[in-house]
Amino acid sequence: MEKTKIFDVKIGLMMALTIGLAPFTPPHIVGKVQWLMGGAVGMKPMDWFDLFLHGLPWVYLIISAVIYFRTRKTEAKG
Repeated sequence: MEKTKIFDVKIGLMMALTIGLAPFTPPHIVGKVQWLMGGAVGMKPMDWFDLFLHGLPWVYLIISAVIYFRTRKTEAKG
C-alpha cells in the first residue's frame, strides 16, 4: 500500500499560483512583503494574518519541493 503524501509539489504549486498570488494584478503578497521589508510600520493584526494567509502556500511549496528532491536523490542512490 502506498503512503499518503502530505507534501505534494503539484498541490503546492497550485496553491501558490492561486491563493499565494491572489489578487493577481499586482500580486497581493508582493505588496505585503515590500511593506514588511520597509519596516512593517503601521501593520495591524489583520495585515499580519493576510501576510500569513498569502505566504503559507509559498512555504508549503518550498517544503514540498525540498522533500521531493531529497527523496528523489535518495531513490537514485539506492
